Amino acid sequence: MTDKNNGGVFPLGDRTVRRLGYGAMQLAGPGVFGPPKDHDAALAVLREAVANGVDHIDTSDFYGPHVTNHLIREALHPYPDDLVIVTKVGAVRGDDASWIPALTPADLTQGVHDNLRNLGVDALDVVNLRVGGLHGPNDGSIEEQFTTLAELQRRGLIRHLGLSNVTSAQIAEGRRIAKVVCVQNHYNVAHRDDDALIDELAGQGIAYVPFFPLGGFTPLQSSTLSEVARRLGATPMQVALAWLLRRSPNILLIPGTSSLAHLRENLAAAELTLSDDVLSELDAVE
Repeated sequence: MTDKNNGGVFPLGDRTVRRLGYGAMQLAGPGVFGPPKDHDAALAVLREAVANGVDHIDTSDFYGPHVTNHLIREALHPYPDDLVIVTKVGAVRGDDASWIPALTPADLTQGVHDNLRNLGVDALDVVNLRVGGLHGPNDGSIEEQFTTLAELQRRGLIRHLGLSNVTSAQIAEGRRIAKVVCVQNHYNVAHRDDDALIDELAGQGIAYVPFFPLGGFTPLQSSTLSEVARRLGATPMQVALAWLLRRSPNILLIPGTSSLAHLRENLAAAELTLSDDVLSELDAVE
């Protein structure tokens, strides 16, 4: 793996993207709420990511809210032809920074229009339906919600659809309604509930995008990860990202940061080669 191709490529809708992308969530203020700590630094991170070959950015209008989409537009519009911007709908933010489900047809339609307006585009490349809560997927039908997005897709406002924070049953239900190009769930070297799902989706040519690839708001803490990183002269985060790139060819990564230094570290993870012995060590992390 080298930084030349950012860990390889994989189809995302009708485009092929580099597997190491960028997640914009951390550009918003603390708790993903309010403006960034450093507005100019946030713009610089976005521009540096694209300048270094990132062609897949993950965002949502409920980050901030509206903050990350405004930043992406300010930094990158008019967008490069090869840039795929993936967003998600299904929640809004309360005045107290709470995360509130917003899954009625009216909510979802409003969410799509908010993303269109704040990103400054006529059609959204990919829209993920966010289903579950902060503690993981919820059971239940997504027929009404995904049908709403499929209708907006037919109207030309969305090019491709995906699912976020969902169960295998919900993915199957969604695929009966419309084509699903990606699934975004919680997964990393220490949180591997979706192992079987990743392999299933790989066989179907569907991208799997792990959120919290580095552990979430609390970084991964693993003595094994730290020891492997020390031996390789890398950071634990770089090793965690490199493991994901090796885990399956359909995994697309969206590590987020508001720091140029951390961005460069994350992108350099594509250069890191993990031997089979190292992979076996990391596979045993719990």
